[in-house]
Amino acid sequence: MWKVLSLTMLTLALVKSQDTEETITYTQCTDGYEWDPVRQQCKDIDECDIVPDACKGGMKCVNHYGGYLCLPKTAQIIVNNEQPQQETPGAEASLGAATGGVSASSMAASGVVPGGGFVASAAAVVGPEVQTGRNNFVIRRNPADPQRIPSNPSHRIQCAAGYEQSEHNLCQDIDECTAGTHNCGAEQVCINLRGSFRCQCPAGYQKRGEQCVDIDECSVPPYCHQRCVNTPGSFYCQCSPGFQLAANNYTCVDINECDASNQCAQQCYNIVGSFICQCNQGYELSSDRLNCEDIDECRTSNYLCQYQCVNEPGTFSCLCPQGYQVVGGRTCQDINECETTNECREDEMCWNYHGGFRCYPRNPCQDPYILTPENRCVCPVSNAMCRELPQSILHKYMSIRSDRAVPSDIFQIQATSIYTSTINTFRIKSGNENGEFYLRQTSAASATLVLVKSLSGPRECIVDLEMLTVNRLGTFRTSSVLRLTIIVGPFSF
Repeated sequence: MWKVLSLTMLTLALVKSQDTEETITYTQCTDGYEWDPVRQQCKDIDECDIVPDACKGGMKCVNHYGGYLCLPKTAQIIVNNEQPQQETPGAEASLGAATGGVSASSMAASGVVPGGGFVASAAAVVGPEVQTGRNNFVIRRNPADPQRIPSNPSHRIQCAAGYEQSEHNLCQDIDECTAGTHNCGAEQVCINLRGSFRCQCPAGYQKRGEQCVDIDECSVPPYCHQRCVNTPGSFYCQCSPGFQLAANNYTCVDINECDASNQCAQQCYNIVGSFICQCNQGYELSSDRLNCEDIDECRTSNYLCQYQCVNEPGTFSCLCPQGYQVVGGRTCQDINECETTNECREDEMCWNYHGGFRCYPRNPCQDPYILTPENRCVCPVSNAMCRELPQSILHKYMSIRSDRAVPSDIFQIQATSIYTSTINTFRIKSGNENGEFYLRQTSAASATLVLVKSLSGPRECIVDLEMLTVNRLGTFRTSSVLRLTIIVGPFSF
């Protein structure tokens, strides 16, 4: 009787609720769910996390809406967002609960999950694509329909925070990012979530409190090979002079300046991060270390050339005065014009000296002297004029360089005939008015002419060297003269 009365009262209450419009508020959750006071909705309980050893026999625990599954470790779980399929009996999986295992077929009846937006259904576990092999389970799990309420337009429902009633009397998520109802800052990015939203900082920024602060990537090495430049929300790499960024925009590689932009005037040598310039022989680097300037070798030394140094681009050359020729690039050597070309007449002989030549008469004898084959002028004894004159005059020629070092032996005189019981003496008869010479007797029949003062050329000196011969009794006396013509060249070479 009480059962009939209770059923009648429940029926009347249901009819009355359908006739009048009222607000339904969910404050309790079904098994496997718990109420979330923050989000104001039911959330699934992860039994695999809170139940110790939820699965036995080497099975793995897989959390499910409103419960959990114990599956072989080789089972594969496929998440599919398709609409729930019809129940296919026959395939079973262990469903762990407080009271023990329950077959998947027992989950066929759908349960409403208030505020959660999903309903647990057996179709989410068992469907057309469930493989019943012992060691290769493939499970398809479909999201349940969000808070499906009997579609009676006369009823208004109360949705959890972040949801709103749709035209089909369903609680659907509110996209706060699209609606503009979020409170993200201007520099933040709004990301919609189910029942809520999240404020996220753009790439290169991190959230500090309610603000987005730039991340200094350069403070966490090694981002860049050489130098890092931080920018708002990003960074970029720079290279030192002489390097350039590689294709990865991180590594710095050396620039071969000698190939890319050769700035050297002559020779370029690439080194790591830079380059150096060098000059050819005869040049030196200028102050800018790029260009080359000619070296004036003639100013660096006075001994490069024997006579005159002439600077040229990158080198130098030596010149010699007239009458000389360059030998070995630097030395001056006398040209013997008497062997090459001269302007002496037929009755003249050519005498070469240092730096030139001179023409002298082939017959230098003057009256009363006559010429003999040895270029000797002899005064005949038969001629009365010869009694007070030297018996013979021998003409000799020699040349010396200018500024010759002194004292210096320059000429030797030797008697051609030696008589017994005679005495020979030597003297400078003429040509030594300035005392440049000294005649030193070296033996009874010879003497040496010594230069005691330096002579500067060009100059010609004629010196008469006389040899007096007397017998020991004093009854015989004679003299012979050697007329020495000394030509001093214009230079010291």
